[in-house]
Amino acid sequence: MTALGPLLAAIGGELVDPLQAGEDDVPLCWDGATVAAVRLPLLSDSLDHILDDLRRRHGRPLAELDRRSKQRIVSNLEQRGAFALRHGVETVAAALGVSRFTVYNYLNRAGGD
Repeated sequence: MTALGPLLAAIGGELVDPLQAGEDDVPLCWDGATVAAVRLPLLSDSLDHILDDLRRRHGRPLAELDRRSKQRIVSNLEQRGAFALRHGVETVAAALGVSRFTVYNYLNRAGGD
C-alpha cells in the first residue's frame, strides 16, 4: 500500500481497513478480495488538498512563483473544476498571493488562448 501514498496525499484521502469502510469509501481489491478502502475528503476540503500538493511539488509557497507559473496553476485548477466550488477564486487567490481580480484575469487569458 506504500505505492498509494503519493495519491492519497494529493487528494487528501485516507486508507482505511476494509472492515471499517463505509458505503462512500472506494474499495481496493486484489485478486478478488477487498484489501483496503480509500476514504475521500469532503468536497469542501478538496481544493485545500490540491493547493497543498501544488506547494509540495513546487517546493515553496505558491505566492513565490512567477506570474507564468501562477497562470498555469489557475488554468489547471479551472480544468479540474476548482472554481465551481464556493469561495474557490478567493481560496486560490490567497494561496497565490494575488487578488481575486488577478485570478479572473488569468482565467480570461486562459479562455482566450
